[in-house]
Amino acid sequence: MEDTYDVVILGTGLTECILSGLLSTSGKKVLHMDKNPYYGGESASLSPLTDLFKHFGDGTAVDEKIWGRDRDWNVDLVPKFIMANGELTKLLIKSNVTKYLEFKQIEGSYVFKRDGKHGKLHKVPASDKEALSTSLMGLFEKRRFASLLRWAIGYDFEDAKTWDGVEHEKSSMAEVYKKFGVDKNTQDFTGHAILLYTTDDYIGLPSCTAAIKALQLYYQSLSSYGKSPYLYPLYGLGELPQGFARLSAVYGGTYMLDRKGEIQYDAEGAVTGVKYLEETAKTEAVICDPTYFPEECDLSQEIIRAICILEHPIPTINEASVQIIVPQNQVDRKNDIYIGMLSHANQVCPEKFYLAFVSTTKEKDSSTTPEAAEEELRPALELLGVIKKKYVFIQKLYTPKPRSEPAATMKGVYISESYDATTHFESVCQNIKNIYQDITGEVIDFDKISSTIEEP
Repeated sequence: MEDTYDVVILGTGLTECILSGLLSTSGKKVLHMDKNPYYGGESASLSPLTDLFKHFGDGTAVDEKIWGRDRDWNVDLVPKFIMANGELTKLLIKSNVTKYLEFKQIEGSYVFKRDGKHGKLHKVPASDKEALSTSLMGLFEKRRFASLLRWAIGYDFEDAKTWDGVEHEKSSMAEVYKKFGVDKNTQDFTGHAILLYTTDDYIGLPSCTAAIKALQLYYQSLSSYGKSPYLYPLYGLGELPQGFARLSAVYGGTYMLDRKGEIQYDAEGAVTGVKYLEETAKTEAVICDPTYFPEECDLSQEIIRAICILEHPIPTINEASVQIIVPQNQVDRKNDIYIGMLSHANQVCPEKFYLAFVSTTKEKDSSTTPEAAEEELRPALELLGVIKKKYVFIQKLYTPKPRSEPAATMKGVYISESYDATTHFESVCQNIKNIYQDITGEVIDFDKISSTIEEP
């Protein structure tokens, strides 16, 4: 038996599910399969708690007198927050999947600053007024940063009167920082906790356009709700793939779990269909995650992740949900360390419990086991206080190999990228846009998409 589809998607990770929603709502006939018996792939939410323990080979029995109700736990393997005014929000709204989901704002955004042998968590200034009252900087530095903030937020790329002598296409961020006289510490938290860059390479780029836009995005997202620029779906990220499954069904799409598809090609290496069981889905385009074609991907990085169960919020903060960035320079590393914490307010654990997630890019060759890798997370883990339960694991990050002659083989196969160490999804969106454009020939127009998600 054969049926014809515009696109067949293999894997139900968030990237694949967003593409499924976008393609379905644009009129494409989509078949979406996963070799796993559950939605989400690498971005799955494990529920109940028993499944988390089994996933890590832990024989601990879930005593509900100790852990609360088993089914009240929804633990993400790759937790990431959503920028309230970012591209992912616009993609969610364009696909109309938000009508199936509820979101809640993350209550705080913090950055770590080292002070001698110790360090302290500081709230990322939410306005120029907060910049003048923060303990993150000295008195005169506060004023310099507040001036930088006002200038960048008010920068209109179409109105040279707002530029104050800085031509964004010809000026680097190094020149911008010098213009406002901000010190290295201010550059550090601005670049990593506000602009959300993972390295300092952006400072030397010949144009500061992307950096100014990143700062404007942060504060536009912040102004949408007021506490932080981040949102999170109730019951965990696993709700997103299921939301897209419902959306896809409305637009005629078909979802199948526990189906391992085998891609078929013609004599010239072009996709002709996907065989599953005794049936074949005819198609000329297949989207899949890297686990389907590991030989066609390069291992670009290894990510160290920790899932921690706490019985208290992070000390000194006392927020129900937070995003924390530990900049690389503050802990003598080449890569930032990211912390995300959620609570019962996010419907991911029972009351009186908290879920903390820590991640970074692995730097040391000696960190080959979870025990050794944990040392790279140590500066962040020490900020969490007493940890009731902890799982540390290493995740490989794959990117598709460049194809110099795409027509020669696997024509019509589009492989997505793995999820990086950051706790936000902005780095995922470019991959989604590229694949969407490759298949449809169209560019997603974000200016025509609303960017407001209602909070319950």
